[in-house]
Amino acid sequence: MTDYDHAAIDELLHSRVRLAIVAFLAGAKTADFSAVRDAIKTTDGNASIHLRKLEDAGYVAVKKRFVARRPQTLYSLTDRGRQALLAYVAHL
Repeated sequence: MTDYDHAAIDELLHSRVRLAIVAFLAGAKTADFSAVRDAIKTTDGNASIHLRKLEDAGYVAVKKRFVARRPQTLYSLTDRGRQALLAYVAHL
């Protein structure tokens, strides 16, 4: 049996909400803010805070645009985020 190193767990992804966001985005090419929020069943503020942390870490890319004169924020998982998710799951 090999030694298990719990310190190797990605603390950023170990949050229930952030893990849910990354898992959701792994199955979607892009998703707007409301789709992410609704998929993970959380509040606007909570989703916003966790998405920002993932963006700051380079796990999530953000694109802002206007649709029918209304702002829309699109999120997608970066290659770095996908690799982090795969490593996290493999470590479990």
